[in-house]
Amino acid sequence: MKLSVSKNIATLIPYPPGKPLKELEREYGISDSIKMASNENSLGPSPKALAAIRASLANLHRYPDGSCYFLAQALAAKLEVKPEELVFGNGSNEVIELLVGAFVAAGDEVITSHPSFLVYQTMVQARNGVNCVVPLKGMGHDLETILGKVTAKTRLIFLDNPNNPTGTVFLRKEFEAFLGALPETLIVVLDEAYVDFVDPASRLDVRKYIHNQTPVVGLRTFSKAYGLAGLRVGYGIMRQEIAGYLHRVRQPFNVNELAQVAALACLDDDDHYQKTLAMTHAGIRWLTREIEKLGCRTFPTQTNFFLVDVGNDCKVVYEKMLRKGVIIRPMSAYGYPTFIRITVGTPSENERLVKSLAQCLQE
Repeated sequence: MKLSVSKNIATLIPYPPGKPLKELEREYGISDSIKMASNENSLGPSPKALAAIRASLANLHRYPDGSCYFLAQALAAKLEVKPEELVFGNGSNEVIELLVGAFVAAGDEVITSHPSFLVYQTMVQARNGVNCVVPLKGMGHDLETILGKVTAKTRLIFLDNPNNPTGTVFLRKEFEAFLGALPETLIVVLDEAYVDFVDPASRLDVRKYIHNQTPVVGLRTFSKAYGLAGLRVGYGIMRQEIAGYLHRVRQPFNVNELAQVAALACLDDDDHYQKTLAMTHAGIRWLTREIEKLGCRTFPTQTNFFLVDVGNDCKVVYEKMLRKGVIIRPMSAYGYPTFIRITVGTPSENERLVKSLAQCLQE
């Protein structure tokens, strides 16, 4: 077989999927493992979402609503934006793909930071765009250096705020100064996947910037605070004109029926939402205190995860933890060879993690 594949696709590194939990347990001979690596909601989905899913199962022979009409109406009312200013996707990942597909042609430039969410650079390379990557400064986005990288070919700037994997945020004053110095020929994409966990005093109001001279698009998801990672539903907040271009490249029926009804139900379950935030913030405080007692260095975060410098090869620590049935994320691929990333779990999961980590470090 002699296929002709463009260099940008041939050299693309696929996103590395983790092994299924059951397969890891079989491979390592363990059971009752806990997963604290993927920044999921350990409380699970909203009970109202589960009820809505069960009520919709009989309709699975029908195509989903291609416009996400009811979800758009409810979310627009909650956010105080127009329904036409929302674009839904199969996770916020798809909205990233739509933005790149609509605005990036071969040779166009996109600025991202490193480390940050890997999907930005993957999508740009797939479109034969040019990735301009700026290292983080003090574990946060270096807005000054990013500004200096802007050229006439720059089409998008991706800023995950909070940043993944560091959990840091930039504040309103520095962002507005940055935004004011940019040309109006590009779009700034604020990826706010973890915005629900951010201290309200530190949050940006993305709605304030979508009609800015240099337009801003906000990305959000139901995967984190709302516990719907397995259904893949996210959205973008943007001016209507930009949304129109994304709809031109969007596949029809891209958000499935169960995802739509579950997301709609989540918006009406503030009790589950508040429990998630309370558990997360309490877990961060407890885990930080207990892990520091082990001699490790923890880093402040505005998310449901945080970084830990264990002072050892993180791959070795990951393997040892895995054999104890606790799955964490080694950070060597992000340029932090002694760091691990931990997602906040339930109180019992947090206790088990600390106990296992103490044993691993003693070994």
